[in-house]
Amino acid sequence: MNSPEIPNEQPNAKMIAFALMFAVLWGGNSVSIKIGLQGVPPLALAGFRFLLALAAVTAWSISQRVSIRPNRGELGPLFLLGIAFVMQIITLNVGTQLTTAARSTIMINFFPFFTALFAHFWVPGDRLSFLKVAGIGLAFCGVFITFVPAFQLDSYSYLVGDLFVLISASLLGLRTVVTKRLIQSIHPYRLLIWLMIFSLPCFFGSSLILEDQSSYAFTPVVIAAILYQGLIVGAFCFVGWTSILKKHSPSKLVVFAFATPISGIIFSHLLLGDELGLSLIAGAVLIAFGIYLVNKR
Repeated sequence: MNSPEIPNEQPNAKMIAFALMFAVLWGGNSVSIKIGLQGVPPLALAGFRFLLALAAVTAWSISQRVSIRPNRGELGPLFLLGIAFVMQIITLNVGTQLTTAARSTIMINFFPFFTALFAHFWVPGDRLSFLKVAGIGLAFCGVFITFVPAFQLDSYSYLVGDLFVLISASLLGLRTVVTKRLIQSIHPYRLLIWLMIFSLPCFFGSSLILEDQSSYAFTPVVIAAILYQGLIVGAFCFVGWTSILKKHSPSKLVVFAFATPISGIIFSHLLLGDELGLSLIAGAVLIAFGIYLVNKR
């Protein structure tokens, strides 16, 4: 059986605008998680997020008459992708708990490097180049400069957490490339639905075993944060990102994710009162130039 053709189109202005929009909305996810954790423990919070996303994507699939029943031979790859997805979320949550938020942000933003590396070997036509590596590196420097004021270097106690988040970044890069390959033959909606179906028992089961079930407090603010994570990020952003990933180069798209921590800082300032610094401006400039280099024709 021949493997499906894998398109790698250059993102046009419309796709770039969509990618940036998804990156900005993803930036609000970190703020909504901080707010949601005020009333729901982390594993259960992930469960509620993807439960809402599952309901939204399923309803949209039915309205678009997209079959959610897996075809012959699809369950195996979907199950393996589901394992990678669950492990990526767990290592991120555990690692973030063992390190600082700034260090976690920097470590998880290694994932575009892993994406570009995996795409080089597994996505035909998506080869590494000097401009691509330089652009990703420059954008990462922008993230580092943005968070360096809060980056603690006086202790080695965070190294275990850093390692967990770095593993999460590699799994996220792997998941991006595997998703790119699978959606050539599996409808993006069906892929997302089964990804969530496989992951929900893991999140809620782990929460029942490991988390305090008496610590829930569903205030209006917490409910709003969960709705944002589930409907905006878990449904809208996941569906949109997966859809544009089907036709476009993974290594050229993931560089837009570097805009996510910048928007996260701005959301934190607007909603949580966090301070803004000059490092944000310097970081944003580097990220913008890095995005330009990666997508330069």
